[in-house]
Amino acid sequence: MDAEQLKEIIRDSGIIGAGGAGFPSYAKLSNQADTLILNCAECEPLLKVHRQLLAEHAYEIMTMMMEIAKVCSIENVYISLKGSYKDTVEAVEAEHESFPKIKVHFLKEVYPVGDEVILVYETTGRIVPAGGLPIQIGVTVFNVETIYNMYLAVHEGKPVTHKYLTVAGEVKNPCTLRVPIGMAASKVVELAGGQTRSDVAYIMGGPATGRVIARYEVITKTTNAILVLPQTSSLIGRKQASVKIDMKRAMASCCQCQMCTDLCPRFLLGHPVEPHSFMRSATSGVSKNTKVYLDTYFCCACGVCELFSCPQGLSPRALMQECKAELRKNGVPTPNVTREAKADPARSYRLVSMKRFIGRLGLQSYNLPAPMDEKDVVPSSVTVYLNQNIGAPALPQVKKGDAVTKGDILAKAPEGKLSVNVHASITGIIRECNERFIRIDSVKTGKMGGSHE
Repeated sequence: MDAEQLKEIIRDSGIIGAGGAGFPSYAKLSNQADTLILNCAECEPLLKVHRQLLAEHAYEIMTMMMEIAKVCSIENVYISLKGSYKDTVEAVEAEHESFPKIKVHFLKEVYPVGDEVILVYETTGRIVPAGGLPIQIGVTVFNVETIYNMYLAVHEGKPVTHKYLTVAGEVKNPCTLRVPIGMAASKVVELAGGQTRSDVAYIMGGPATGRVIARYEVITKTTNAILVLPQTSSLIGRKQASVKIDMKRAMASCCQCQMCTDLCPRFLLGHPVEPHSFMRSATSGVSKNTKVYLDTYFCCACGVCELFSCPQGLSPRALMQECKAELRKNGVPTPNVTREAKADPARSYRLVSMKRFIGRLGLQSYNLPAPMDEKDVVPSSVTVYLNQNIGAPALPQVKKGDAVTKGDILAKAPEGKLSVNVHASITGIIRECNERFIRIDSVKTGKMGGSHE
């Protein structure tokens, strides 16, 4: 198997980054890379997916890493994880004799060490240019589930139909589950024993970067968690706050202490993002200094500035993301950065302890074990979206009333565009099919006749 054959398998199998933005994985394979990093940082609090998956399937994952390294002629291969993941460390060490080329790198217990730019620096000492990608400095990064999905595609011919995710917070039995893509969040919570109180809100993703969702929203290829938190929690309140109110609070209270910038993970690696400067200009209505607005493109939205740094409880991240969205809406391109990025000499003293971060978010009582359960789950229906990745949406290949089997192609990636195929996550009948999503009713629900109406 060569690199082009591997790319074809990955694209046809619907593999994208299993978390984050969902970049199609085949496009990250390159002979320009001399370093491959497996991201097992488990960046956000409460999430357990990647450490557990690596602990359970270390051999398969390490096998796939070496196959990628071989076809792409990659010399340096790393597994980057935290030493506190004891079961995972033991599993990797148990297989290490079979994979002597793979180096294990232990990460600091800080947030957000799983951010790709931070991970690359902590593992290799190299700094990704502002607005750039790791491949520009010869590095390619995949998370654990993405590599495992590659193994299943290459060795077992299985496309991506399911997602591993952690269910935590106000649930009876916190756990990590393997569920069909397109399953409703509320049904996933039921698999964790249901919520333990009525006044809750759901967050899809991590507590820092995830978003509040309605309970009927569905699992996608990038969903790493469903967190159930009290509606009254400060974290939920912050995520549901109005940007207009955030701006008025900032106008009234920002004292320009600069803590948001001093602790910004990207600023500390020399990227031109200064939240305090943005806050000063934005809250004062100053528009002549356009640089501070354009530099919002380099914010990674980790939330350190508003969730940890600001003594006033203001929201630099939310305001900067709103600015970035408006710039993109109006077609303003990302500015070119010519200066070389260099780590701040004080960086090592300004890293955010994960333990303190969890405490600041008020999540200590939810930071519990979440055992993995890989048993098959068959919901009554799924709604599978056709654009779960960066790039073009897949094009439907089925119609209403068609019978499909788990793993069948529902939609194909358009030729010549950045995209991947989409597959049926359950066996059933197509109830609805359009350019946005495909709804499948399980054959076990007794709804098959209705799906033809």
